[in-house]
Parts: sequence; C-alpha cells; structure tokens
Amino acid sequence: MRTDRRTWLGLGLTLLLVVAPIALAQPSQAPVAQPQPQQAPSTPPPNLDADVARAMKTFEVPGLSLAIVNDGNVFTKGYGVRTLGEAAPVTVDTLFGIASNTKVFTATALGLLVEEGKVEWDAPVIRYLPWFQMWDPYVTREMTVRDLLVHRSGLGLGAGDLLWWPASTYNRKEIARRLRFIRPATSFRSAYAYDNVLYLIAGEVIEAVSGKSWEDFVAERILNRVGMTGSNVRHSAAAAGGNIAAPHARVEEKVRPIKPFDSDNTNPAGGINSSAVDMAKWMRVLLDEGRLPDGTPLFSQRTARQLTTLVTPLPIPSPPPEMPALGMNFNGYALGLGVHDYRGKKVVTHTGGLPGYVSKVTMIPEIGLGVAVLTNQESAEAFSAITYEVLDYYLGAPPFDWVSGFAKVGERREAAFAEAEKKASAARDASSRPSLPLARYAGTYRDEWYGDIEIASENGKLVMRFTRTPSLVGDLQLWQYDTFIVRWRDRELRADAYLTFALDPDGNVEQAKMRAVSPATDFSFDFQDLLLRPVKRPAS
Repeated sequence: MRTDRRTWLGLGLTLLLVVAPIALAQPSQAPVAQPQPQQAPSTPPPNLDADVARAMKTFEVPGLSLAIVNDGNVFTKGYGVRTLGEAAPVTVDTLFGIASNTKVFTATALGLLVEEGKVEWDAPVIRYLPWFQMWDPYVTREMTVRDLLVHRSGLGLGAGDLLWWPASTYNRKEIARRLRFIRPATSFRSAYAYDNVLYLIAGEVIEAVSGKSWEDFVAERILNRVGMTGSNVRHSAAAAGGNIAAPHARVEEKVRPIKPFDSDNTNPAGGINSSAVDMAKWMRVLLDEGRLPDGTPLFSQRTARQLTTLVTPLPIPSPPPEMPALGMNFNGYALGLGVHDYRGKKVVTHTGGLPGYVSKVTMIPEIGLGVAVLTNQESAEAFSAITYEVLDYYLGAPPFDWVSGFAKVGERREAAFAEAEKKASAARDASSRPSLPLARYAGTYRDEWYGDIEIASENGKLVMRFTRTPSLVGDLQLWQYDTFIVRWRDRELRADAYLTFALDPDGNVEQAKMRAVSPATDFSFDFQDLLLRPVKRPAS
C-alpha cells in the first residue's frame, strides 16, 4: 500500500521513500542545530488549524483527521469533508483506511503469541505452516517468523502484489501457495525491499497457531482491549457507508472520489480502517510500552522492545536542500515499524497508502509524543508537512515552513517524472511497424506465479485481460516495433504498461514482458516481474 503513487500498502514506508528519489542526488548538508532541552508544551500548536488548512489547500486534500498524544494528553480533530462536493464533515470518529499502518498490529499479534509460548520469533515459518515454500529451498527452510515482518526475504520491491492488487479472484491461501514460483531479486537477508505478501503469510501463521482468523484475533485481542471500538479490520468495510471518508485521487489531472479497495486478501498487511480517536488510543499503548490506560498490559515490555528494535538497515540519504533537518544518523525497519532519528531523538513511524487514502503515524517514545495524520487523498506531502510541524513544536525546534519545503520537493519529483516520460517519447520510432500481423500476437500467455493472461484480437485490435484480475482489461496501442502500451480501461488504476514481445527464430512469439510506462506508477503493479510465455494460440 502506498505513501505516494509509488508506495502502496507500502504506502507503508517511512518518509525516506518520499524524499529519497530526489534527495540522493543532493550534496551532504551541514549538521543541523538541535533544539535545547525544555519542558514540552501540554497544548497543541497555537497555529495548528491554520497550518492544517494551508497543507490541505496546497496539496488538495479534501478531508483529514489528526491525533496528537503528548505525555498522556490527547488532542484529536477532524478537518474538511468526507467527500468532495458534499457537506458531511470529517470528525474525530470518521474512519480512514490506514493501510500499512496495520502492519504493526500484525506484528503485535505475533508478539502476543510469542508471550504465550505458541510462536518463536526466530523459529522457521515451516514449523507452523508446513506447506509454506519460497522459490529457493534454502530460504524456505531458513525463513523465520521475524523474517516475515522485516522486508529482507530476497523478494523484489512489491513482488507478488499482482496476485491481490488490483483485487483478484485468488483467495488468501492460493496467493500464499504461489509465492514458491516468484524468483528472488537478491539473496536472502542481504537487502531491504518492501513487500506485502509476507504479511499475508504472517496472518496465516496467526490463524494456524491461534485457531482464529487474523481478523478475529486482531479484533478480539487488540482492538477490543485497546478500546478501538469504532475501528474494523477489513478493507471491504470501507465500502459499507456510514461515517467513513471517501477515497480521492488525482485521475487525469483532477482530484476526485474513486472506488475504495475492497478485497480482504491482504488485511494482515493493510486492512484496518480507523479514526483519530482510536489511533490516539493505540499510540498511547505503544508509547507506554504495551500498557493499557488502567495499567494492565496488552503486551509486555519485552514485546515492545522487539517491535521497535531495528532489524533491517536502510540507506541514509542526504536530505533535500530545502529541508536539512531531515538528515538522519540511522535508519531501518523493525517489526511493522520504521525506526530513524530526528533532531537527536529516536523516531518510530510508519506510513500507509491505499487508493485514495494515505496516512502517517509517528512517535518519539523518549518524550511520550505521538502524531497520527489520516487523509482521504494521495498526498504524502500533506501528512509529512503536518507531522513535522507538530514534532517541531513539541521539540522546541526553530520555526520552519514545512508546507513550502514539501511542495518544492513534490514539484521537483513530478518534474522528474514528466522528464522521464518526455525522454521515452522522444526516443520512440513512431514510424516503425510490428513484426507480425496483430492476430499473431493473440493467444493465452502464462506467467509461472501469476497464472494466465489473455490477449485477444477484437475488431482488428488487441485487448489484454488478466484472467484472475477483473479490472485489468486494457487496449493495446502500438508504441514501436513489437512493443505496445496497454491502456487500462479503468482509468482509476493510473498504471498503463509497456508490453514487449520477443520472437523465436521461426518468427513466432516466444515470450512477452511488461513494465510500467510512468515512473510514478505504484510499485504494487509489479508488471516487471511477469514473464509471459504463450501456451495456446487462437484457431487460424
């Protein structure tokens, strides 16, 4: 799930993924002066409403809900509207899809089972799921429960997401069993690459050990005990109506409401819908090392340390020149949470993203501070600007215009995307023709891990259909030579893709590969991982 359009249920990443593509090319910055220690204020920032309104206007966010926990004090407020063009306001109880901010709930559920002696963090997954397989038998044998949560499996970024995203007809166990056919991108535990499908496996471990579905376990053992009575654990609940924010996105240059993602296959990776009130309750528990408001433990201090201890290191980029304060000294991923430093303090954080929803949860345990920003539009810049405005206020940092800073970074990123597409268009040989008559490209193609994809000749044109993904139906338009662009009929997908055919010496199609046209395409469209081979030709 994503943070910007390239980070779906990844919108499950830290701020690094928002700024790194721009920041890596920047020179190193001088050290940033740290705020002097002082007693944190007990009230919200005095200009908070104006700052939120400015961020929402700048980044075109229709509705937003904010929760701040400060050393036990709680502030929550809703801003804007649930749906553009309608009057219903966002309140503190309005639900938003929190996407990958769900991942720490899955990690916590496993922690509860560890405390009961039913699971071990470093035990192999096959102890609990004997049928589990990865492509490499060594990885199958060695992958532990902890490995499921920390994005170092060897899978590429978002690998396997097309099994569930967009919504497919595969069920959860079918998706899990197809992982064995996905080839790794790196060796085991050697590199970080964000994934969602292994959180699905974590959900299967929870079910196998507890006898309850992930949904029932998390609802009963976590949400109910924390008092998150307004929240739910299913993507599909976002379409149920009531006090829930409608998802919005920029589609063909205009922000508008879009369809909610309603498949429950990956609930363990991002299925929770929650509100500012409930997220404040959750942050209080996390900040108090697992204790509920009455002092009883939801989980132990040992589990709290496990959740927030860095496991997988991430690169440390130079910050954008507009925002030197974002310079880091350490950065990595723990169990369902990112960990880095900010102005000399350890920060525990995660983002979440689904079509039309992005959110960010940020905590500084040392001072008991937590900030959750939930939005119904796909702007990582909005939640980031608001988060850092709040953090700086409680840290006593010098004033800084975060809205302008993130706006400049966003503009530079969009310009880079546009330039990449312009270069691709300029390099195109528009006068070239395909090697074969169009009907010769038609047929059934099969990818080892996804399954079958149909290319049909209809009225003299080619149409592609992913047989297990109803919304992936697209018309093929010649780009150049034997490369076509698949224009998806559902324009809300925003994921048009190149499709390139390779011929054998006899002039028949031997294979086909895909990749996204735009670098802004969400990584969960992992078209590049497909290797399509023809298995059936239409009758001549």
